[in-house]
Amino acid sequence: MNSTESERVFQALESFRIELPSWGFANTGTRFGKYIQAAAATTIEEKFSDAGQVHLLTGVCPSLALHVAWDFPQGAKSIEKVKDLACRYDIRPGSINPNLFQDECYKHGSFGNPDPSVRQRALQHTRDCIEIGKRLNSRDVSMWFADGSNYPGTANIRHRKGWFEENLRAAHEDLAADQRMLVEYKPFEPAFYHTDIADWGMAFHLAKAAGPQAKVLVDTGHHYSSQNIEQIVAWLLSEDMLGGFHFNDRRYADDDLTMGSIDPYQVFRIFHEIRLFEHENGRRADIAYMIDQSHNLKGKIEAMIQTVTMAQQLYSKAALVDHDALAVAQSKSELVKAESLLQDAFATDVRPAIKEWRASKGLPADPMDAFHHSGYLEQITKERSAKNSASVSSYA
Repeated sequence: MNSTESERVFQALESFRIELPSWGFANTGTRFGKYIQAAAATTIEEKFSDAGQVHLLTGVCPSLALHVAWDFPQGAKSIEKVKDLACRYDIRPGSINPNLFQDECYKHGSFGNPDPSVRQRALQHTRDCIEIGKRLNSRDVSMWFADGSNYPGTANIRHRKGWFEENLRAAHEDLAADQRMLVEYKPFEPAFYHTDIADWGMAFHLAKAAGPQAKVLVDTGHHYSSQNIEQIVAWLLSEDMLGGFHFNDRRYADDDLTMGSIDPYQVFRIFHEIRLFEHENGRRADIAYMIDQSHNLKGKIEAMIQTVTMAQQLYSKAALVDHDALAVAQSKSELVKAESLLQDAFATDVRPAIKEWRASKGLPADPMDAFHHSGYLEQITKERSAKNSASVSSYA
């Protein structure tokens, strides 16, 4: 890597930030069972503490996404505690995530439920989440819905579309001037016949219907196999409708594996489309990057650090693509040359430059190694093992 390439990596890393999910530090599982780790976070304070460790070692994770049902056990009464924890651990509250899928009343949907009282309850919960976001200075409210149906003829698809439009518009009216609503999509699971927001086009439509502060949120796991996600990204960028990402990886469907573990080239191609857009438009795309993974088997903090460092590498590789040369090759339909510009950037070992950048910031050259030698894992394992063991007994 030459000095010009190293400078590109430095510039890219100066602006790259990625949000951590609070639920990624807690015990999780699959639909078949919950797997307990002795060091997993059991309280909101422990989640902030773990996030603080990841940020301390990587320097690029200053915010923590919060889930209202799991992180605000007393609703709005928990806000002051969250503020105190944010100050104590130097991690600001990130996106606010409503829970519109867990309560029994949402068995047949939330915004798409045929019962107007359930739709109203879901709307009120969303409004409460928006208010929590205002009080925490959190910009984004991330909307994911499990709404849909499992069997043909059991739901009126058009009516449900209308109910979604109505409730999203109503919620949008409550946003502060600096807040955004991010509308997520997912093609299946848990709704296996039809899902109310099944793809990016449906999310695009509903975000447009909601209002100007609504954008689309792309989860890289929420697509059918072999779908061209970077094309979706390019279209949303073109329409100024890309609001954020939930990064993870998958082999089959929404596997929630660690980012880049299966197809790092795909994430690189996504980052490339974003950086190409920024180059051509002379401005940064207003996109919130966030991790959304299920660390069932890997250590929670280790998986976070692994993901963050992988994200830095792939973002840095995308920064090495020569956009001007690419434009020329594309204009002349020089296919091999154009493709090689991407492949050569992806093949470049950016790790030495990233280590230099970390050194310039006073960060550990190897965040994972620093974590393993910090003693933090041993400390929290000792402190939390009894509580986590008790949760095994209660779950059984």
